[in-house]
Amino acid sequence: MPGSRPGNENDRRQTMESYHGKCSDICYGLMRIVVGLLFACHGAQKLFGMFGGIGGSASTLIRIAGVIEFFGGVIIALGLWAGFAAFIASGEMAVAYFKVHASGGFWPIVNHGELAVIYCFVFLYIACRGSGRLGVESLMRKQRTQPIEKG
Repeated sequence: MPGSRPGNENDRRQTMESYHGKCSDICYGLMRIVVGLLFACHGAQKLFGMFGGIGGSASTLIRIAGVIEFFGGVIIALGLWAGFAAFIASGEMAVAYFKVHASGGFWPIVNHGELAVIYCFVFLYIACRGSGRLGVESLMRKQRTQPIEKG
């Protein structure tokens, strides 16, 4: 291209990667919080009938899913044992996909299972990465390692 310098694209890419590297912990924490709260909303639909949900008339299986979604979502959003809660939530979403959606066809876009697949893999990532810097666990760790001031 006229006026472009060799290496210019590479320099831009390195600048963006270093910027993303500095912000990755914050972005991860925000993603974990938002996804956890949205998941808790699905549980609130099933357990309490909120947001146009079914509430008390739900079957036992739906109530169990509601408990996992509501309490798991809150725990994930708080960043308190988020890895453990996300692992359970990921498994629940895999079961939901195969039990509810897969019978409607192979492709998630066809069987309306995209959200279950996305939640499953996002929770699998959170299970591998844990609570992160913006979680309650991180705050608890910081308090344990700070020296107590004598005054």
